[in-house]
Amino acid sequence: MKVLVTGANGFIGKNLLAHLRERADVETLTFQRPDSLSSLVEKVAEADFIFHLAGINRPETEVEFKEGNADLTLALCNAVRASGRSVPIVYTSSIQAERDNLYGTSKRLAEVALRELTVATSVATYIYRLPNVFGKWCRPNYNSAVATFCHNIAHDLPIQINDPSAEIQLVYVDDVIADFLRVMDQRPSSEEYQEVRPTYRITVGDLAQRLQTFKDSRKSLVTEPVGNGLTRALYSTFITYFTPERFSYALTKHEDPRGVFVEMLKTHDSGQFSYFTAHPGVTRGGHYHHTKTEKFLVIKGEARFRFRHVDTGATHEYSTSANSPEVVETIPGWSHDITNIGDEEMIVMLWANEIFDRQHPDTITYKV
Repeated sequence: MKVLVTGANGFIGKNLLAHLRERADVETLTFQRPDSLSSLVEKVAEADFIFHLAGINRPETEVEFKEGNADLTLALCNAVRASGRSVPIVYTSSIQAERDNLYGTSKRLAEVALRELTVATSVATYIYRLPNVFGKWCRPNYNSAVATFCHNIAHDLPIQINDPSAEIQLVYVDDVIADFLRVMDQRPSSEEYQEVRPTYRITVGDLAQRLQTFKDSRKSLVTEPVGNGLTRALYSTFITYFTPERFSYALTKHEDPRGVFVEMLKTHDSGQFSYFTAHPGVTRGGHYHHTKTEKFLVIKGEARFRFRHVDTGATHEYSTSANSPEVVETIPGWSHDITNIGDEEMIVMLWANEIFDRQHPDTITYKV
């Protein structure tokens, strides 16, 4: 299938092309701003499906609104008519089409041209009145507050907020592309407008605060719950604005004659992750917890775990090695230690169910 993408060099276009290139059943054609209208006619004649993403929203002159949105869309519709083929079209309009400004009016006129094409030829047209779209590769200091805030916060630059309580409606670019591909593959019956879900609402102040928290987590090591929803999408977007020189950040290494201990990641409600090393013959631990629990995984070397019940005095001993990965848990009320019984340095991953609190450590020294 040959798929034509207009506006291929734009933010949404780049994301769409990345997904289309992953598919062996798709060959892509592109139409970009420098291309001539005659080339558009030629490419439409080849296409089996069209994503019409090209448009103008920050013109140098007001007349460019009409030329880049309404007139270009009409030219596309005429090219489809001239081809004599029923080529479905996905069009990225805007929620601004509901407003009587120059940009909104030009988008609305483009929608009219597409609907007239459908009425006259039965060509399926799918119109998306998109809210603010955010995601990787969105251009900062242009028309996206998310992109601008991400870029500036990631680069330690100031941001300007006129009304922190102002609410914006957002949709994530990956969700947009997923719905585009659904329409391309399933060719549903044409409705007046297509909707991308989920959409999100957030105030400008909350948006800035959340992004700043992402930045601060590199020092505090405390991550937000970035596994789903808006926070997931915003975090994935935010880190794409780091330059390669900022891909990494340093951690604090605590070192003594036994080895090293390094904290890597902390969470608000799911504990923290760290690792430690131990030289041959070195024993670490020798304490118990009332509530805190831990999981140990030896990833290099051999270890012996010893346990003693602080009430009954019962003991238990267990050995493990990196050759047979398994998790050893510490149990509240049991004192425990770990000894490197191998001939090389031992490295152990450690998860604790809570962030270490120096004021309330819940770590009581007790000989095993």
